[in-house]
Amino acid sequence: MQNQPNQNQHNQNQIANPQTGQLPKVKGPEMNDRDFINDGLSTCKYITDSLNIAVREASYQQLHDDLLQMLNETHQSSRQLFEVMFRNGWYKLEAEDQQKINQAYQQFSNYSSQFPY
Repeated sequence: MQNQPNQNQHNQNQIANPQTGQLPKVKGPEMNDRDFINDGLSTCKYITDSLNIAVREASYQQLHDDLLQMLNETHQSSRQLFEVMFRNGWYKLEAEDQQKINQAYQQFSNYSSQFPY
């Protein structure tokens, strides 16, 4: 019973669309649309991480430019996959408490005094 208030508060802080009803009630071993899109999103995240390193370490300008274009395209694909998942209610976000946001902002804005410019 004590978990219910936290669970209700948790749900109030959740940012999500209602699920579209396209998913089965009981998940079987076969992949559904959500599984395929989630797999694609995870793959894009992995590729962008790797491409970030490759772009930073590219020794030739043309290679750098090509990798940077691939990185941008992969980021765009990630965004599109996220939007599909969010629109269908398959990706949920958690809203943060405003006080915590203000504390983090204050903490990091104080760091700006350490910048050399």
